[in-house]
Amino acid sequence: MKRSVQLAVGAAAAVISAVALTATPADASGSHGADVYVSPHGNDRLSGTSAQPVRTLPRAQELARERAGHANGDITVHLAAGVFDLSQPLKFDARDSGVNGHRVIWQGSRGTEISGGKQVTGWHPVPGKPGLFSAPAPKGLDNTRQLYVNGVREQRAQGPLPVTVKATATGYTASAATMAGWRNPTDIEFVYTAGEALWNIQRDGLGQWTEPRCPIGSMSDTTITMAQPCWDNSTKRVLFPNIPGRSVNMVGPYDLTNGRHPTYVENAFEVLDTPGEWYLDRSSHTVYYMPRPGENLHTADVEAPALEQLITATGLHDVSFRGIQFEYATWLTPSSPEGFSEIQAGYTNTGPDGWAVQGLCQFVPNGKCPYASWTPEPGNITVSGGSGLEFSDSAFTHLGAAGLRLADNTANTMVRGNVFTDISGNGIEIGGVDQPTTGSTHDVQVLDNHLYGLPREFHGGVAILNGYSQHDVISHNQIDHVAYSAISMGWGGWPDKIKVAATPNNSHDNVVSDNLIHDYMLSLDDGGGIYTQGITGSSLATGEKVTGNVIYGQLGLGKGVYTDNGNTYENVVGNVIYGVAYADVGTAHVDYRDNLGNNDPTLIQGNYWEQGDKDGNNKGVITQDNHLLDNPSAAPKSIVDNAGLEPAYRGLLSRSATGNGVPAQPTRVGAFAADGKVYVTWNPSYAFNNAALDSYLVTAGSRTVSIPAAQFDKQGYAVVDGLANGTSYVVTVRAHNRFGASTPSLPAAPVTPGPYLERRGIRRGPTVEQ
Repeated sequence: MKRSVQLAVGAAAAVISAVALTATPADASGSHGADVYVSPHGNDRLSGTSAQPVRTLPRAQELARERAGHANGDITVHLAAGVFDLSQPLKFDARDSGVNGHRVIWQGSRGTEISGGKQVTGWHPVPGKPGLFSAPAPKGLDNTRQLYVNGVREQRAQGPLPVTVKATATGYTASAATMAGWRNPTDIEFVYTAGEALWNIQRDGLGQWTEPRCPIGSMSDTTITMAQPCWDNSTKRVLFPNIPGRSVNMVGPYDLTNGRHPTYVENAFEVLDTPGEWYLDRSSHTVYYMPRPGENLHTADVEAPALEQLITATGLHDVSFRGIQFEYATWLTPSSPEGFSEIQAGYTNTGPDGWAVQGLCQFVPNGKCPYASWTPEPGNITVSGGSGLEFSDSAFTHLGAAGLRLADNTANTMVRGNVFTDISGNGIEIGGVDQPTTGSTHDVQVLDNHLYGLPREFHGGVAILNGYSQHDVISHNQIDHVAYSAISMGWGGWPDKIKVAATPNNSHDNVVSDNLIHDYMLSLDDGGGIYTQGITGSSLATGEKVTGNVIYGQLGLGKGVYTDNGNTYENVVGNVIYGVAYADVGTAHVDYRDNLGNNDPTLIQGNYWEQGDKDGNNKGVITQDNHLLDNPSAAPKSIVDNAGLEPAYRGLLSRSATGNGVPAQPTRVGAFAADGKVYVTWNPSYAFNNAALDSYLVTAGSRTVSIPAAQFDKQGYAVVDGLANGTSYVVTVRAHNRFGASTPSLPAAPVTPGPYLERRGIRRGPTVEQ
């Protein structure tokens, strides 16, 4: 029996039903006899009544289709508690829609789960490998990128490269043939992070907002050939002939290898050496896992996501999904030769000539239009061309792509009262970027959701991503503990970097209001709490409204409200912003739609911030009536109390959608040596698995110190002393909560203490011996 994460429906569900899309409760519709009942313990040969439920969702779907046309009210498909395993995606189309002004409601019960995973059983110790266990991969599991033990995401085998490498046109030359004998080389990935923290800064690959990955194609002796097209798409991006160093896509660097090496290797059996790590050997159809202390694989629920999509819906209308936990889906494109050649926010360069033409439109011969139409991250639940849809009182968790994708031409749809967490990429995606002037994504409402602890794998993802759209409302959500930006709006503004106007688009009248955003950009840089770029309307009256949000606790370099390239007609009014690393609101950009030399029109008014800009008009950027906030407690109570989840939805903050376990490992560890000690800093963990962090364990050689989490949050570093001068040390960090310690971080570059280093002026901070 699979582990079931319970969902609280009850009173919260009643509130949602009352407000969502004016849906009529089935009990009052007069069509109760048309309802369909489905249970994991039912039988598909039965009639689907409450006394004779069917067993599978596809059979329930068939019955709902048959009955919808004859119903005189809403039809409810009642999903009993338990796990509904899917062997293939559940595909909806217009035939599944509500008819005659009525709705079809897929209503979960307490503990209803729709799963694309397969349970892994039959574990036994691996001879000659102390602590390592293996099990046969379940039938139908040909590949996956995730493994969960008792509802907790575990770490795919990772480690530093055992060799140094030098880039070539097709990959790398290694300093030794160490890796040539590794098993399954085409499954191994090189990962390029955005530099180590503070003292070990490196170049940022494809931008400090990205974390690209490319698989290996083959290895022979010291020659490492990288997989295509990922390699070309990440190293050969076209440059403007007359602008040195400026790629035609205008978003970031043109070459992944320009001063950079892979940060670490992932998905190699040879680096599986730490409790909490796992590896799928596809050639032998075997899953390997090194259990953590106290884990019993004979009783544990071990789940491997097999499906890439749980639900797809095309042309669907007037349908609600309520009270369901969507879980255990993967995404395999990054494991293919396409890899993950990231542009921004999960969009990637793909195809054999992606580097040369994809999204480059008028800027190169044969460029694909429109400009910036790169490949979006798919959703594990995907809607295309839908209208009048509702997703409420549900959980989106244990997912390997984006959680919920509301693709091009989605309209009049509500996403309310849900939890989004433990997702590899973006949380919610709205609209697209390949129909800037003809697309019609509109009137999408994303309200009162809690998004946190994401993205877990593709760290450049965002909690809510909105492309080109009209009349969308993103309001009263709480977004916290995320790797990069919390909300990203708009697209196509980068041409201002070459003094060209942003891509024309039909976006207008979008609202981002009353959200509570904190502890964001915990892994990457150059983003914001609310990030927008491109044209947002035709005037300040129709442009994007960013109002009443409370934003604080940024770590990475960026801004609270980031008005980036080509960001035209945005209103930033009445927000509370503090604790931001770079700027509360910014920046101004020249408006190249004419030759007047003005900036993109922007209104920044009535905010409570630490930035303190004077009132004025900077060529169209109007700053007025803002208030210097010298203490967060002085922010207006009316704004602070109104931001985030509304009272009826605050129970989401205590709803668990993951298993209980240790936190995720810290990232971007950096170390600096001094006399007999090393100073260490890192990016904090942001996924906690239902127990708050209490401390970090910092190890240098054989010595480990503990620093309380609250102390690290305040001072930002730890000290390991008692070290020998002249000795090289490798430093790692583990995050700790009441369930134990995470897997160790990837190590910082080795450092060597010495007495001469103390003259640099760094002083010792407090430590506690572990």
